[in-house]
Amino acid sequence: MDNSYPRLMLAAPRSGSGKTMMTCGLLNAFLLRKLSCRSFKCGPDYIDPMFHKYVLGIDGGNLDTYFLDKEQVREQFLDQARGAGISVIEGVMGYYDGVGGDTTQASSYEVACTLDAPVVLVLDCKGASLSLSAVVKGFLEYKEDSHIKGVILNRTSSVMAERLKPAMEELGVHVYGYLPECAEGTLDSRHLGLALPGEQKDLKDQLNQLAMKLETTIDINGLIKLALDSRPLPSLQGGLKNQDSQAAQGKEVLIGLALDEAFCFYYQENLRLFNEMGAKLIPFSPIHDKKLPPGVCGLLLGGGYPELYCRELSENESMLREIRQASERGLPILAECGGFLYLHEQLETKDQIAYPLAGIIKGKAYPTERLLRFGYFEAFPNADTPFLKKGESIRGHEFHYWDSTNNGACMEAKKPGGKKSWDCVHGDGNLLAGFPHFYYPSNPALPKRFVEACKGLREGEE
Repeated sequence: MDNSYPRLMLAAPRSGSGKTMMTCGLLNAFLLRKLSCRSFKCGPDYIDPMFHKYVLGIDGGNLDTYFLDKEQVREQFLDQARGAGISVIEGVMGYYDGVGGDTTQASSYEVACTLDAPVVLVLDCKGASLSLSAVVKGFLEYKEDSHIKGVILNRTSSVMAERLKPAMEELGVHVYGYLPECAEGTLDSRHLGLALPGEQKDLKDQLNQLAMKLETTIDINGLIKLALDSRPLPSLQGGLKNQDSQAAQGKEVLIGLALDEAFCFYYQENLRLFNEMGAKLIPFSPIHDKKLPPGVCGLLLGGGYPELYCRELSENESMLREIRQASERGLPILAECGGFLYLHEQLETKDQIAYPLAGIIKGKAYPTERLLRFGYFEAFPNADTPFLKKGESIRGHEFHYWDSTNNGACMEAKKPGGKKSWDCVHGDGNLLAGFPHFYYPSNPALPKRFVEACKGLREGEE
């Protein structure tokens, strides 16, 4: 069995160094060379993988050693990267930044170690020159097994790149090139990070131009060789398998998946797990569609930016009525973050206009001035919920600038290390809704019970 898995990671000393644009530009450049590519994102981010998909046309995945243990992350990579000519892994935050800000757990570094992946640091050279050699030296020496093999100099000139190259390479890393400060290498941002791919005008043309520029300033062949020289990565378990995630026999159960400008934050591993459990996900738009897809026996309302589309969502009274009626007749609903906001009686915008919405959650959601309850957590039911039982737990992540007058209290979320906890989530009837983004592979029992409830509803209607 071929277990070479050509791979490399693009990491950085800190966020904002240009990892996402460099990843997208290089993926484009690899595609122009007819390489079959896969892409991955370290950590819990769901926006950056949307850019990867925009380039490749196929879903990527998250690699997170807080959500799953190292062996599971390794097997997940092996499953999804099988057959690829090259896999590119985009790091998260600073290379060594992990859980709590004071550990390397769940850091890009830990993922690189787990996958034995060679790492190229993307260095933002704006406002710095030779001092960056000290940064690289520190990153190389901070951990003996740093896995760092090279650097790319971002936002600098060809003259400065040539001047810096000797000092960098004296440290034992290869300088794979540079990118000058340019419009092609810049993306728009907003409060949750990058603006979404579909919102950025002429993005495909921009990324094509970026790839062409990288062809002249980056050693593309050298990066390919670095990936090809990766050590073999044999499977530990023969593939990631879970007895709860085997596709059910017989007729698929149809589950509506909210998917449009307002709702688009989903972990791809979550969606794959639903498919493996016998669900067929049917996309629909709470903004544009007047009715739910026919025959759906459950609803997934994911995260996104409903706060930016309050008026459109509120004016689509037909869809709001459909969802209220579906809830009243017991349709199983999972709603996370943006989907949770949508279920409120009211959602207030930044300009303090409150719009009426679904009304399934009593109360109002409103903007705050800062991130709330930000980061990883493990959630424990205070009593049996519709899809998770007392004594079980599931891991996830929160990232939002809105809060609610009614956050729910059927679960207790605890930060890693147990230093902070809070009540969250509504778990009533067939509804599980709250701010947390759950990573379902961390406890497949939850999606399994959800799919079973959907099947039970379908069979009852039949």
